[in-house]
Amino acid sequence: MEQEIYEKLKEIRDPEIPLDIVNLGLVYGVVVKDRVAYIDMTLTVQGCPARSYFAQHIRDYILKNFPDLKDVVVNFVFEPPWNKDKISEEGKQKLRSMGWSI
Repeated sequence: MEQEIYEKLKEIRDPEIPLDIVNLGLVYGVVVKDRVAYIDMTLTVQGCPARSYFAQHIRDYILKNFPDLKDVVVNFVFEPPWNKDKISEEGKQKLRSMGWSI
C-alpha cells in the first residue's frame, strides 16, 4: 500500500511551483502501520506558508482515495534539507519545458 500512496501523492501539486510534490522531491517516505499512513515530507523552506495546506490537503486526499485507512499523519522533516537537486529528472524536464531555469 505504501507504493500506491506514494504514486497517489504525485497528483498533489505544489501551490507555487508547477510540479507535483513527489517529483519536486518533497516526499521522503511513506509507511503504513495499523491502518495509519505516515508520510514524511519536507518543504522548500522551513517557514513555508503552505505547511498547514499540505498537512490538511494530503490527509484528506489520501483518506478519500484509501478508505481502508483510519488516519494519515503528515510529518514535516527538514533533515536532509530540501534543495533543487532533490527534484526528479522528470520534474526538471517539466520545469525546463515551462521556461524554468533549472
